[in-house]
Amino acid sequence: MKYNELNLTTNKQPKRVGRGIASGQGKTAGRGTKGQMARTGSTKRPGFEGGQNPIMQRLPKLRGFRSIRPQTLVVYTGQLNQFAGKIVDTTVLAKDGLVSSPYEFTKLIVKGDVNKKITVKLPAASAAAIKAVQAAGGSFEQVEKLPRPASENTRKRK
Repeated sequence: MKYNELNLTTNKQPKRVGRGIASGQGKTAGRGTKGQMARTGSTKRPGFEGGQNPIMQRLPKLRGFRSIRPQTLVVYTGQLNQFAGKIVDTTVLAKDGLVSSPYEFTKLIVKGDVNKKITVKLPAASAAAIKAVQAAGGSFEQVEKLPRPASENTRKRK
């Protein structure tokens, strides 16, 4: 048998503090002298700062929150009938006012019927929406999201 193969369970007794000077943890038992945490039964609630107004009370409170998840704009199949025979992409949708920006991620979802033949070029679409467009004689092509053009400030820096 080797030393590293021994199966010993440690049976260490807890340290008995406050049992005389010779024990090494006598008198104040490692708690220092006086103060709130030197007393028995002392606990502080989370966020307690010794009577000072806690940071969660000092900071201003704002309504709501701002999600860092990228926004997905939604276009419905029923809205595509006005683009009969055209190629529909994010710039066409933004120009017509169906989406707020051509540079945001846009997805086509089924809501309403497609009656006209349309070519759709968007970053995403549901499977049912693709079937609906193809059933009307159109086609769907998945394209990358348009990159946002660099502002003039970043162009000047380069």
